[in-house]
Amino acid sequence: MGNNVDKIWSKIILPALGQTAYMTVLSIVISVSIAFVLAIVLVYTGNDGLKPNKAVYGILDVIINILRSVPFIILAVSIIPLTRLILKTSIGETAAVIPLSVASAPFIARLFENSFKKVDPSIIEAAKSFGASDMQIMFGVIIKEAVPSLVMDITLASITILGLTAMAGAVGAGGLGAVGLTYGYQSFNDTIMFTTVILLVLLTAIIQMIGQVIYKILK
Repeated sequence: MGNNVDKIWSKIILPALGQTAYMTVLSIVISVSIAFVLAIVLVYTGNDGLKPNKAVYGILDVIINILRSVPFIILAVSIIPLTRLILKTSIGETAAVIPLSVASAPFIARLFENSFKKVDPSIIEAAKSFGASDMQIMFGVIIKEAVPSLVMDITLASITILGLTAMAGAVGAGGLGAVGLTYGYQSFNDTIMFTTVILLVLLTAIIQMIGQVIYKILK
């Protein structure tokens, strides 16, 4: 019995945990990078932005809203041709990063946009009165003031992406989601299924704790 448990952990659970961590971290890096650029453009071209541009804002706004409204499983399947074009495969944890990033970036962009908009307008006006350029205001004032809030946005996004990796397991991504589905649910093995659930809950708690600690340091 003990040998079986050791084999399950060493051959199934731990590799899946590594795959989930890999998908989550890489997807966070890519989606946050894309979202950061999108949020800057949205804030810059919005009605109350530094350089309002209805056309640019309107196009981005529509694209983001559309991508956010598509369920992840449907999105993951629909962009399989894109995934294959980029990586020559649509199976595995690396391939899953493409739909995870595409699904997460619009959501994170909205979080970032809201954080940027919460910056006190009086601080922005003060910077303008001192002759600061638009770029100086954007990066030296708005983004700088929003950093603590951005940390919590990234924390929330990380937890969301972690949850999406579990769903990605249903479309051949691997990870804890795939293990819970294949070795747990479909094989009627409650031990494996609940183990994956507990690990996902622990990972969520760890991410939340790290985010809160960083937020308190920066606040």
